[in-house]
Amino acid sequence: MKFILGKKINMTQIFDDEGRAHSSTIVETEPLTVSQLKTKEKDGYSAVQVIFGAKKIKKEFRDIDDKAYFVDEKIEPTLFKVGDSVTVSAISKGKGFQGVVKRHGFHGGPRSHGQKHSEREPGSIGGGLRNKVPKNMRMAGRMGSDRITVKNLKIVHIDEATNSFYIEGAIPGKRGTLVEIRAK
Repeated sequence: MKFILGKKINMTQIFDDEGRAHSSTIVETEPLTVSQLKTKEKDGYSAVQVIFGAKKIKKEFRDIDDKAYFVDEKIEPTLFKVGDSVTVSAISKGKGFQGVVKRHGFHGGPRSHGQKHSEREPGSIGGGLRNKVPKNMRMAGRMGSDRITVKNLKIVHIDEATNSFYIEGAIPGKRGTLVEIRAK
């Protein structure tokens, strides 16, 4: 299994040899350094811990053959090729505290028939003989800042001068978000 970490830069269009435009996301990568190997015997699971960037961000990739790597080994972005199908994970944009219309797609109340200030309110949350709010009731609350995984994206271009991958499609997160890229 191949893996690398990168930083989301922005989105752009790139044209292939036949002139078709592909909307793609630019992810800037750099070599990773293996800092620790975790084994099933010692830690209870197998994983490879790597260091990324100048701030030395530590990240762990689980269920990887720990015997294929050794400490202080460099993992280069050149492992990936154009046309590779990749799985990308990142933290989505945080949107703060949102109401039910934006968070869950509620339609709100009608604009007439006595509605004065309650057009975007959720309405009734149930009732009857209960004295509690039912579990999993869709209500207003924090939205975003979730770990999102997008599968079957394709690398359409690699800029070797800047170690940038052009990955077809949208990747979660804002500019500068840490992105995990994995391939079989």
